[in-house]
Formats: sequence, C-alpha cells, structure tokens
Amino acid sequence: MKGLEQYKESAAQIRKLMTSVLIIFMLAVTVLVYLLIDPTLTAFSSETTDGDYETTSDITDEDYDKIEDGIHLRTGFVEGDGLMLVVNNCTNCHSAKLVTQNRMSKERWTATIRWMQETQNLWDLGGNEEPIINYLATHYAPTQKGRRQNLSNFEWYDLEE
Repeated sequence: MKGLEQYKESAAQIRKLMTSVLIIFMLAVTVLVYLLIDPTLTAFSSETTDGDYETTSDITDEDYDKIEDGIHLRTGFVEGDGLMLVVNNCTNCHSAKLVTQNRMSKERWTATIRWMQETQNLWDLGGNEEPIINYLATHYAPTQKGRRQNLSNFEWYDLEE
C-alpha cells in the first residue's frame, strides 16, 4: 500500500513538472513567434522619427496631405496633376502600394479600371476618370529596362597556361 501511495505522489510531482515545462515552452514559442512577426518590437515603442510614419494613425491632421520632396507622405504617390483624385478614389479600396508597384500604359490603366468596375464593384468615376488615368499613365508608366550599355575601350589579353 505504501508503494502505491509513493507511486501516486511521484506521478503527481511528474505531472506538475510536465505542466510547468509545457507552460514555459508555450511562453517561449509565443515570444519567438512575436519576434518573427515584429522583430523591432514596435508595439512596445511609442516614439517615431520625424517624417517616419508607421501607420496612418501616426499622421497628424496637418501632415495628412503633406508632400515632401515630390512625394505624398501618406500614400507614397508622386506629386502631380490628379494626385488627390487618385488618392481619394484608389486608396478607398486598396493600398497605395498596389498602385505604385504597377507600371502600365494608358490603355492598360483604363482596362484595369474597367476590370475593377466589372468585378470589384468600383463605382463610375465619371469626369474624374480621365484625370486619374492621365496621372497614372504619366507617373506610373512602364519603364524601359534594357541591358547595360555595350562595353567599350577595353583590351583583350591572353590567358597563360
């Protein structure tokens, strides 16, 4: 009987130890996952550098439509005619980064807007459509990325064995 009591006591101690180890392990995994998601621990930091907006909640009313060095700070759009039309019509549904990462011709921007109207419930832009497309085609047109220039003024030499 004494052996059975001793066994139950040992089993209870092992169960407590395993529970403690499991809790510590789960806490460590939680911390590691958080560090993977936010390695700079920005959730615990209240300071931001001047002009460095982490989220739109960091932007004050006076900075909301501020343009610095030709860039609209809140969205990253290039300053130009039609900028605010694009901001007001495009960023209601998606991030400005979706626009800035694309490079399309006027025809492709028009086709993309038509596609959004047909499949994504984009409203009729009316008279705003032409200035929006002109802005996008001007500032986010395809760029020519070709090969580098041919080499010139070089001397060949023979490799020795």
